[in-house]
Amino acid sequence: MPHFQIPLDLPHAATVSERIVQVLLRTRPPELAENAALYAAATALVRLLRPCGDAGENPLPDQADPLRRQAAALGRSLAAEIEARAAGSDRLGQCVRNLFECLELGEEGVALSLRCGEDPKSPQRAG
Repeated sequence: MPHFQIPLDLPHAATVSERIVQVLLRTRPPELAENAALYAAATALVRLLRPCGDAGENPLPDQADPLRRQAAALGRSLAAEIEARAAGSDRLGQCVRNLFECLELGEEGVALSLRCGEDPKSPQRAG
């Protein structure tokens, strides 16, 4: 599948993780017990990446790679929660794809974005 392969950008991944929470807040009330695991996954991702967003740059390579792997694992968990709860939407799927692009995992992001509701005909998917 076409995808964007961009260099690691953990500060932008932090921004995207916060966008994911904002999109979820518009459609999934956080106070409902059925949404607890969904918000737990999303907020864990925000907490992990926020220091990079605040710093405005990637950490040193010896710190960046483990952080990237952790963020990818949390992103996969989040995508599974979105799919399990049928919480997906075009915008949410786009955010998931963008997150994985920022983690240098664009090809995986393309596949996950569809599971999270991105429209397969979205012009944003051209790579």
